[in-house]
Amino acid sequence: MENVKEYLQVAKEESDRISQLVFPPHRPHIDSSFYEYYALRGIRVDRVEPGFVSCTFKVPSRLIDRNGNLASGAVANLVDEMGGALVYVEGLPMNVSVDMSISYLSTAKLDDELEIVSTLLGRKGGYSGTLVLVKNKLTGELIAEGRHSLFGKHASKM
Repeated sequence: MENVKEYLQVAKEESDRISQLVFPPHRPHIDSSFYEYYALRGIRVDRVEPGFVSCTFKVPSRLIDRNGNLASGAVANLVDEMGGALVYVEGLPMNVSVDMSISYLSTAKLDDELEIVSTLLGRKGGYSGTLVLVKNKLTGELIAEGRHSLFGKHASKM
């Protein structure tokens, strides 16, 4: 238990950095949320086609873990967001995640440029399956492979 407490203990330097963050009050539908600002800022959309989205993302210091790697939670977030963005239809309610599995195959470091590709595997009724690949853009090394299943109850065509 002591090892866990020690591991979770925030260093003074980390605490000081966090306390210096300044975020103005959120204005819904005008400003991006804290989540969008913190987790998604920096994603660049490179290509969009039916059933396919490709983006680039340079690993920022705010998403690095204690070992100097892109945090696994940040990778999971990228898989979630890219899978959801792929099946999103403007004017319809957002889909909800049903299942997500991620294979972590390598690590990404600070300032690595990543290529994130999301492909639609299939759609049956309101259920969609996506495949999200996160690669190091320079080396082509696969960082993670995610499968993301989503469901959306959309209006009937009748």
